[in-house]
Amino acid sequence: MSFDADLNACAALVERGDPLRFRAVMAAPVAARRVLFPLYAFNVEVARAPWVTQEPMIAEMRLQWWRDVCEEIDKGGPVRRHEVAMPLAQVITSEDANLLDELVAARRWDIYKDPFEDAAHFADYLNKTSGHLTWVAARSLGAADETVVRDAAFAAGVATWLRAIPELEAKGRIPLLDGTADGVKTLAADAFARLQKARKSRASVSKAARAALLHVGQAESTLKAAMADPARVADGRLPDVAAQDQLRLAVRSLTGRW
Repeated sequence: MSFDADLNACAALVERGDPLRFRAVMAAPVAARRVLFPLYAFNVEVARAPWVTQEPMIAEMRLQWWRDVCEEIDKGGPVRRHEVAMPLAQVITSEDANLLDELVAARRWDIYKDPFEDAAHFADYLNKTSGHLTWVAARSLGAADETVVRDAAFAAGVATWLRAIPELEAKGRIPLLDGTADGVKTLAADAFARLQKARKSRASVSKAARAALLHVGQAESTLKAAMADPARVADGRLPDVAAQDQLRLAVRSLTGRW
């Protein structure tokens, strides 16, 4: 199959599995889509791997499969025939592959029901999942300040995490270190502060790289809602960001004001 056929398959996978990022990519320049769709499709495949089975060993094997893909890309040799692995290998570097390998390894937390050890463990999880993905995407598109990108990614990661709390708890996970109202409010406020900090340094992210951050803007409404009424997190009453106006993404794409 051709790169374009694989790219279309990646786009369809992202549309089904990550509609927020799909909408953001569709608001980005066409050239950026050739990079972002394989990356985000990879993320969808990895993120769902721990949840498609009740058997931890099978989940571990599924994640290891993707770690093997990252290793193949890192070594620069042949990459297994797969509609996501093949196009991914064409748009990332060896260093990127190592970062994505760490992303896959971090997802092992999703397999088991142990809580995070401490705040540092939770922050590391978000940095290696949302942070690594966004940083690889941004630097693959253009020049960008890593700290700014990771601050923005952390905020987006917390917002996504807060929206997932009801489902995670229903599956027997312990997603928060402090699930009290004060704990939720503090987490949301810290993430919002990092979002604001990143926004003040937008200029350090090139126009080309900003396409990797278009999805970040929709974190604001989630974080503000969690700060104003933490009970909305457990009740699943946070704003439906997927229903937000496509026009806002178009404006972000034109102005770069994620």
